Amino acid sequence: MTMTMKMAETPSPSLLGRVHRLYDRLGLLPLSVLQLMARVGMAVIFWRSGQAKLANWDLTLQLFANEYKVPVLPPEIAAPLAAAVELSCPVLLVLGLFTRLATLPMIGMTLVIQSFVYPMAWVDHLIWMTLLLLLLSRGPGIFSLDHLAKKAFDRHM
Repeated sequence: MTMTMKMAETPSPSLLGRVHRLYDRLGLLPLSVLQLMARVGMAVIFWRSGQAKLANWDLTLQLFANEYKVPVLPPEIAAPLAAAVELSCPVLLVLGLFTRLATLPMIGMTLVIQSFVYPMAWVDHLIWMTLLLLLLSRGPGIFSLDHLAKKAFDRHM
């Protein structure tokens, strides 16, 4: 029997078989990689917004007073509060430190932005909420300081 005969006898995988194998391989992508990507992606979005607020504080206050119109909070309180969240929580997300806690004010801001500021940008906010809820419910993953702290804590218990 020659090599040519062996190849001819081996049936080539069907298209359905190839798709099934590809689907199985995609399932091998570690959740921690997705968690890291979610952390970094959300951090960049919020960080850039915080930087833009700091770049022109007078304009920021004007936007909060005239365009954003956040209910209950006056612009002089809402603007610094938003900037504080946008500049502190992203750092925690990138480090993977207090990740679940850091997502809470970001989720709150997203809900306020969606409800009162830019309701037409619901697709963006849906994506943000999906990533933030992934981090809140599943945690930061193994590529995080939270994971290292948990391992150290568990070792001493």
